[in-house]
Amino acid sequence: MERRGFLKGLAGACALTAVGAPTISLAENKKPKSPNAITYKKALEIITKGKGAKDSEKINLIVPEIAENGAVVPVKVTVDYPMDPNNYVKSIHVLATKNSNARCADVFLTPLNGKAYFATRIKLGGTQEVVAVAELGDGTFIKAQKSVKVTIGGCG
Repeated sequence: MERRGFLKGLAGACALTAVGAPTISLAENKKPKSPNAITYKKALEIITKGKGAKDSEKINLIVPEIAENGAVVPVKVTVDYPMDPNNYVKSIHVLATKNSNARCADVFLTPLNGKAYFATRIKLGGTQEVVAVAELGDGTFIKAQKSVKVTIGGCG
C-alpha cells in the first residue's frame, strides 16, 4: 500500500507542476534580449557614424528573391568603384532589416584587394529587406537593398 500512496502523491505533484507552469510562462511573456540585439536603424547609425547612406546603383547586391531556407541565404555584393590608393571602398556591410541582430556581415578592404567584392551566406529570421552599405574613401556611404522572401526556417 505504501507504493500506491507514493505513486498517487507523485502523480498529484506532477499535475500541480503542469498546471502551474503555464501561468509562470504567461507571466514571463517577454523574451530576453540577446546581448547582440541591434535594430537596423541603430546599426546603420553606428556604421555611418550618423551620416546615413544614399541609395546608389554603384552597388550590385545579389540575393535570391525567394530563400527556401532562412538559415543559409547567399549574398554577393560588388561595388563599382575604383580601388586606387587614395580613393577606394573601405568597407562593405550586409544588414537585415528585421533580424534581432541586423548586422549580418562586415568586410574591410584596402586598395590591394583590387576589386570591391564580397560573398557570404547570412541568416534571415523571415521575409525582409537585405541591405548592403559601402563606405567610400571620401567618408560617404552608399547602399542598395533587395527584398528576400523566406519560406521556411530562418532565425533571428
